[in-house]
Amino acid sequence: MNEATSQLQTVNVHRADGVATVELNRPETLNAWNAQFGEDLLAAVRAVAEDESVRAVVVTGAGRGFSSGADLKDSGAGETRPDGRPDVYTALTERYHPIMQTIRAMPKPVVAAVNGPAVGIGCSLALCCDLILAAESAYFLLAFVNIGLVPDGGSSLFVPTRVGLARASELSMLGERLPAQQALDWGLINRVVPDALLADQTAALATRLAAGPTRSYAGTKRQLNNWLFARMDEQLELEARVQQEMAGSDDFLEGRGGLRAEARRSLLWELVGAGWTS
Repeated sequence: MNEATSQLQTVNVHRADGVATVELNRPETLNAWNAQFGEDLLAAVRAVAEDESVRAVVVTGAGRGFSSGADLKDSGAGETRPDGRPDVYTALTERYHPIMQTIRAMPKPVVAAVNGPAVGIGCSLALCCDLILAAESAYFLLAFVNIGLVPDGGSSLFVPTRVGLARASELSMLGERLPAQQALDWGLINRVVPDALLADQTAALATRLAAGPTRSYAGTKRQLNNWLFARMDEQLELEARVQQEMAGSDDFLEGRGGLRAEARRSLLWELVGAGWTS
């Protein structure tokens, strides 16, 4: 039985046979993040983490993409600091980073099924998961630099942990897309499958995990977290503080406002190329 249980506005949650599927559901924006989305996704991952009937979790995107990152047209936060600059620190620490912390801490495996682009904090979300399957047409992009920002959502931790300093520097500083096959070759993700088979192969893997030794998976995850992510909370706090500095910089204001035309064109090219023209 596939039971739809979500009462959320921008995220769907389905439970079936021990598997919970968390579906990002703003397809008109390629599942871009705004304030409501952040609140809904945090509620969803906390709910499946606490549900003892859920033995494996899938995170995927509705429509043509996994997630295009922050919604530049609708940050939705309405939050500013006394100097009038955007308060990204609050958004990160109160809404977005707790999502990553919950995924890493939940005692069950989490699979990202990446269909289409995983950009910015959408890329961070995918990389936070335990296992990553990607469609052949998918790609990964740390687009932050293209508008004068820095990686957040844990990317400054997840990317070098997966692929090392040299490749993390390239992804973070050049802001270029990484196709799914290259991401697999680099060791950033686990598997690449034909687009038409992504849903079926994700379901097969999730079913296998749900039928497997849940306590063993949880113990393995604790071990990996302790070795690789023991300072995760500290790094997320640093990300939020540095990102707040960037949000108050002229580079960000120009990039967001269109004065840094080359950088803005680069970012828009990625989104238009992915089919987001709204």
